[in-house]
Amino acid sequence: MDEPDPRGIERRMIGWKRARRILLCVTGGIAAYKTPELVSRLVRLDCEVEILMTRAAERLVSPLALATLSGRRVWRQDDFLSCERGFEIPHIRLADWAEVVLVAPCTANTASDLAHGRGESLVSSALLAARVPVLLFPAMNVHMFEHPATQQNLRVLSERGVRVVDPAFGALACGYEGKGRLPETDLILEELFRALAPKRDMEGVRLLATAGPTREYLDPVRFLSNPSTGRMGIAMARTAWYRGAEVKLVLGPVEGTGTLHGLEVRRVVSALEMYDAVMEELDWASCVVKAAAVGDYRARDRSPRKIKREGRETVSIELEQNPDIAAEVGRRKRPGQVLIGFAAETDDLLKNARAKMERKGLDLIVANDVLAPGCGFGADTNTVRVLSRDEETVLSGSKEEVADGVWDLVAGRGLS
Repeated sequence: MDEPDPRGIERRMIGWKRARRILLCVTGGIAAYKTPELVSRLVRLDCEVEILMTRAAERLVSPLALATLSGRRVWRQDDFLSCERGFEIPHIRLADWAEVVLVAPCTANTASDLAHGRGESLVSSALLAARVPVLLFPAMNVHMFEHPATQQNLRVLSERGVRVVDPAFGALACGYEGKGRLPETDLILEELFRALAPKRDMEGVRLLATAGPTREYLDPVRFLSNPSTGRMGIAMARTAWYRGAEVKLVLGPVEGTGTLHGLEVRRVVSALEMYDAVMEELDWASCVVKAAAVGDYRARDRSPRKIKREGRETVSIELEQNPDIAAEVGRRKRPGQVLIGFAAETDDLLKNARAKMERKGLDLIVANDVLAPGCGFGADTNTVRVLSRDEETVLSGSKEEVADGVWDLVAGRGLS
């Protein structure tokens, strides 16, 4: 299970994620009680949030609470045919105003209404009028979700271009356990960001990315490693997914990653495990990003028991080289396959990075000085130099912004 990010995902935002116009439709499932957190998170991103509620939803979560959090009135079923606002037609105005529509939670009844084109409520009429991306988050009893009628309705909506996000598995309010929970807020936000992404230039790209450190155990309790957090590699994977890529991420032992929704994640520990994982997926990938900080050496003979200090002034441990994953990928690289590497250096940044690019057959290399302020392991920001055969570009900002900038360069060179 993905670890929650205690600092929240707001701290490392790309600019286009903020200040968006969101229409949130809340329908009458028990999961409606989770919507205040979603509204609060959106407001913290400086988003404008208009909220529509069905009559059933009003009985499950207070319209006053949602109005307080959003700073706006909440639109209710009684507003559908109200003359209170003159000739304004709320379901048309709101559908025209929004950049994206979220239906969270989406009940079986609402999905049926939309699939069959029924516009009997303010919510269903607004959904019929929407000409922007619509994201549905079904949440209901597992048997209701699995019923052929519900599945058929969701398939119809998906075929029409509605993004239907499967519910999460877990304990349900009805006492059952199964698929039916409203996903966590971070996952909903990730889907929202993908729908709002200004560029979809990586559709059809199959990205294989690596991130994080490796651990080389000396005995059952000690290991050689490095302080990589995996944030830069995860940012490369996440921003590629926003832009439409299919992404597989080989991830070393890191914590606090936040949601990794949308990414097919394979967790590994050692360099040999990472090597095997990358080689297994290499033929699948059209683009490979090697952002992991892989250990160069491992113990030749790992002790099966804890190495005791008693009676020893010194301990000698013989090390042997791990396989060079990037070099092997470069050796196996097929025509049209794009290979992007990373170089974390402490001196002679450009010289060492260019040598690595040539030696390992990389198309691009992203180089950063880990001793520079705000650029080392664990920092929220980065400043890098992206080198190709004939160009050098400096990128600076949050790690997500830097990653997005790298993909701009890749797209600009026609590599993706």
